[in-house]
Amino acid sequence: MDDDRWDDWPERWVGTDCDVRAAVSAIPREVKDGFRYDEVAWQRFRHFYGPGEEIPGLLATLASGDAEAADRALWQLWTSLHHQGGTIAVGALAVPFLLRIAATARPELRAQTLRLIAEIGRCQHMGDGSREGLLQVSEDPLMIEGSTMCPVDWTIQAARQAVTDDLHLLLPLLSDPDPDPEVRSVTAYVLAATSELSHVSSALQSRLAKEDDAVVRVSLILAIAQLAREHQDEHAPGWARGLWSDPGRPPEVRIGAGLAWLCLVTHPAPDELRALLTDPGTRQYDGLLQPVPWLTWIDPTGVGLRSCIDEMLTANIPETVLDDP
Repeated sequence: MDDDRWDDWPERWVGTDCDVRAAVSAIPREVKDGFRYDEVAWQRFRHFYGPGEEIPGLLATLASGDAEAADRALWQLWTSLHHQGGTIAVGALAVPFLLRIAATARPELRAQTLRLIAEIGRCQHMGDGSREGLLQVSEDPLMIEGSTMCPVDWTIQAARQAVTDDLHLLLPLLSDPDPDPEVRSVTAYVLAATSELSHVSSALQSRLAKEDDAVVRVSLILAIAQLAREHQDEHAPGWARGLWSDPGRPPEVRIGAGLAWLCLVTHPAPDELRALLTDPGTRQYDGLLQPVPWLTWIDPTGVGLRSCIDEMLTANIPETVLDDP
């Protein structure tokens, strides 16, 4: 690679073969629907352990009827595309196909496939349960992925746009008839990264009004809050406060809304909210809510909720969130 190619980096790469956003947006709908992997520019990018050309074979195996092989393929995709919490450019190219596999392939792999999609479209956030970090999606614009030298945020933007382009595949999964509610919970996690606000937020709100599973309820609340934070929705803090301050709401709804409110505003936690989140009775929800995707990564020992509460109530107040009306 010539040294002058690094002049004015990364601006000089915008829209070129090195820009994964351009590569993902160039994939026609019929190529995605037809799983025509050979028409996608995998060779432009590497995964964490090898060339991007390896990814289509894993995707094809994941979509196959061979249960054992599909399990192995999904594990390999996780390893290749989400190393130590990081995301990599070729993962964004895989997102349109992963979405279709999740929507149509074996139900028992659906939740983990959706979770991989969500992680490809988020910054490295493992262990960050702060008010600033829990709902953060974008990465520092200067952060690069070492093996490709691509800005990590370009990968995140490309993955988010791919999710937005295929909302018609995701929204039905919010009402998935599968008895495992994890599909609905992780679908909310994926939808939280979309670059479209009003339609998705309305769908999440509608599902929240009907949902009776505690983990899914909290996932829906955090998804709504994450979208609001990303899009600077000024009505969101008041909505979250209305939920956590209402003693008639289920405890998990109040707890989830309390976390959401703390991520959306700059104010210190009111005494009423502190009392709710530190009440000894709240500790019984540590294990129950550990499967909430935002909380799973915070502390793998099973106390993600407690870690978030402790950090949010003691850390400095962030400056880049919304004010409560």
